[in-house]
Amino acid sequence: MRLTTLGGSAASPNMGMGASGLLVESGSTRLVLDLGPGTLPELRRHTDFRTLDAVIISHMHVDHLLDLLSLRHALAYNPIPAPAPISVFLPPGGMDVLARATAPFDACDEPGRFDATVRVAEYDPIQPLRVGDCVVTFAPAVHYLPAWAMRVQSEGSADLGYTGDTGPAADLAPFFAGVGVLVAESTLLEPGSGPVAERGSLTATEAGELANAARAEILVLTHMWEELDFAEYRARAAVAFSGRIEMATPGLSLSW
Repeated sequence: MRLTTLGGSAASPNMGMGASGLLVESGSTRLVLDLGPGTLPELRRHTDFRTLDAVIISHMHVDHLLDLLSLRHALAYNPIPAPAPISVFLPPGGMDVLARATAPFDACDEPGRFDATVRVAEYDPIQPLRVGDCVVTFAPAVHYLPAWAMRVQSEGSADLGYTGDTGPAADLAPFFAGVGVLVAESTLLEPGSGPVAERGSLTATEAGELANAARAEILVLTHMWEELDFAEYRARAAVAFSGRIEMATPGLSLSW
């Protein structure tokens, strides 16, 4: 399995770094997990966006899906057409949100032009989602709207875990047990004063604790603010996790 990070910023892009987005490759299968603002240009550096097997969205926050609109536009107008629509899997309720977001743009062009570029469906988080060589399973996160962590499995490789956005009350360590690589959001340096059960983001230390509890081999920190100092994120995570720590900078590539 191979992971390429497309961005690692928190709620808005940092300088030269898009928001949430991961390219996952296994065998002949290429998945994108989240496609936040600024991630499509990075995706194009590493693969042909016209022939992706699927894009899977963890939750319907703009920093995790905005470049879906750019992807539809690119597929509609690029001089080299895609061989088929790209499959896009949204969380429950996501189709209505996306339809309302894209309706004004669809009204400005030939009817159905943008819709024909993608094949949108909602995944059932209770059921595994098979895409090519990969099986994606889901676990509920604790966030400010319904959100889902993901685990990607492919025969012959250790698994990939991705938290999406979540607070510590989700208790995702059993879901991620034994993953080869864990991509964990680490938005915060300090937990703040609010109730832990209601908090929708992890600290970098909590991301390290999750990786340690899950016995992950590699921890990739993502969803970070440049204003809080990337070196400090790493240092806080290293307090709780003694394994290899990487930062989700654009183009980071890991194979295992």
